Amino acid sequence: MTAPFPQSSGSSARRPVVPIIAAVVVGIILIVAIRSLSGGGHKDNGATGSSTGSSPAGDKGCTTINLVASSEKAALLQQVAAGYAKANHTVDGHCARVSVTTKASGGAEQALARGWTDDDGARPDVWSPAAKAWVVLLKGDLGKKDQADLSPDVTSMPSVATTPLTLAMPKPMATALGWPDKQPGWKDILDLAQNPKGWGAYGHPEWGAFRLGKTDPELSTSGLHATIGAYVAATGTSSDLTAAALADPKVVAFAKGVENSVVHYGDTTLTFLSNLQRADDAGKGLTYVSAVAVEEKSVWDYNQGNPTGDPKTLGQHAPPKVPLVAVYPKEGTLVSDSPYDVLTAPWVDGTKKAVAADFLTYLQAPEQQKAFLQAGFRDAHGGTAGGRIDPANGTLPDQPKVTLQPPSPTVLSLVEDSWRKERKRARVLVVLDVSGSMGDPVEAAGGQSKLDLAKAAAVRALGQLQDDDEVGLWAFTTGLGDGSATHLQLAPIAALGPQRNAITQAIQGLQPLNGTPLYRVTEDAERAVTTGFDPNRINAVVVLTDGRNEDPNGVTDVNVLLRQLGQRTETDTVRVFTVGYGADADQGVLKQIAQASQGAAYDASNPTSIDAVLTNVLSNF
Repeated sequence: MTAPFPQSSGSSARRPVVPIIAAVVVGIILIVAIRSLSGGGHKDNGATGSSTGSSPAGDKGCTTINLVASSEKAALLQQVAAGYAKANHTVDGHCARVSVTTKASGGAEQALARGWTDDDGARPDVWSPAAKAWVVLLKGDLGKKDQADLSPDVTSMPSVATTPLTLAMPKPMATALGWPDKQPGWKDILDLAQNPKGWGAYGHPEWGAFRLGKTDPELSTSGLHATIGAYVAATGTSSDLTAAALADPKVVAFAKGVENSVVHYGDTTLTFLSNLQRADDAGKGLTYVSAVAVEEKSVWDYNQGNPTGDPKTLGQHAPPKVPLVAVYPKEGTLVSDSPYDVLTAPWVDGTKKAVAADFLTYLQAPEQQKAFLQAGFRDAHGGTAGGRIDPANGTLPDQPKVTLQPPSPTVLSLVEDSWRKERKRARVLVVLDVSGSMGDPVEAAGGQSKLDLAKAAAVRALGQLQDDDEVGLWAFTTGLGDGSATHLQLAPIAALGPQRNAITQAIQGLQPLNGTPLYRVTEDAERAVTTGFDPNRINAVVVLTDGRNEDPNGVTDVNVLLRQLGQRTETDTVRVFTVGYGADADQGVLKQIAQASQGAAYDASNPTSIDAVLTNVLSNF
């Protein structure tokens, strides 16, 4: 749910940040320790660089509004906006244009709540998260700080399109539970997850234990809706959640049981769907997860071989051998209703509001709604299903039978608080590159080095993890001691609480040294976490590097490393999450490493993005 690293004012974690204790003496000792092991140091020859981007500008003389949209519909909205421009719409005598940018719903909510900055991307005039629940959360967060509300009445807010939350299951597994005639619920999922026989209770011991894929509810709509749905199911009613219900020990135990079945979390469902697609390509479509909490539209996308949902990539990959089907929890489910929120903010003047209203009319017109139906959404007017929603595509147009509403802002905040307490805990080893190129300056950051930015981000991220998460820390570079070592252990894998200050001080003391033994340190780190593997925790490695393998010793062929990472079974899988940092990071190899271990790769080519990237990395835990 966050990252083994820190957060700047531009990041989005809600966990309280622990005060940082200056440790000059410890820092000096660490510098001396690393240099004594390395026998001195020299800077490698890696070049530095950063990537920058800008929001697309409107035509000269036009009034352009910026629409910030959730990822599952952003590409489609960009196509619709292009059609709107081509049709030469005018408002108040001026040509009107719409620039669509994308940002995760939770990240956008948190950015708006703290005061949107340039680090958060293009500021929205119109915000379209995946669901109104995020607007409800924003109202609550702004209200806590006595700040002005940015949104009109949520109940009357129009929608762009709709799609209900489902539990997407490989079809053979869902069929074993009675699909499509029977819709299992969260209670059935919990019973299966806690059954010592696992899928053997349904005659399929070869499928192992029940494993759930679920995103971080502080960042992702599917994760938020799944968490709400599980809590509602725990109460045994379909009525609104209350603070009293969330405090009921039986409800808490139910929710904790569901969380214990999670394989890992994440900032986006695409991590799960992409990993599942690769497993299916390898003939292992029943080995990764038993169910993933995703929107119905994502089930349709996956079954077309297009888990990204981007219309431009449709048809580029074959449909899966083992398709997914949508299970609509019988206790009820929430709907992602893609609200169209014209912000009541000082920067949204009357002309922009007029353009926003005109574009909404265009969006809700039959021709544009047809495009959403063709993409696997339901329409904006009551959630009517189009022809894409049918059993042949793994989806059921007459479901869901029970639709839930998001709770009040106060209760919704309590849901997130409860999840933080009950989420599955992590056992993670953080591996930081301290090669010479990490000392290169970043012009966009006022000349601070890449390592300076990474250290600051890492320290802040410590506050995103709980004291009972287990965390270890390595710094890695070549030339340590006699050359046989790849890393210096700065903290063992142990409960974070007692060593939080020591890890903070260790990070602050890091200095850039030699080269990058990427393959060997990844192999060593994965083996270290495998030793002492804890099936009750999310076992993982996070590798942050700005370079490529420069080590002549040990593993020199990435294919050897990939084979080793791919040998693990679900009972001892250590997932590797990689961060390619700066312009010279070997993004392709890092992606291969993450995919081989069923983790995820993150791109921080722009060093100033490291806070946000590390937030997304740690959202897996």
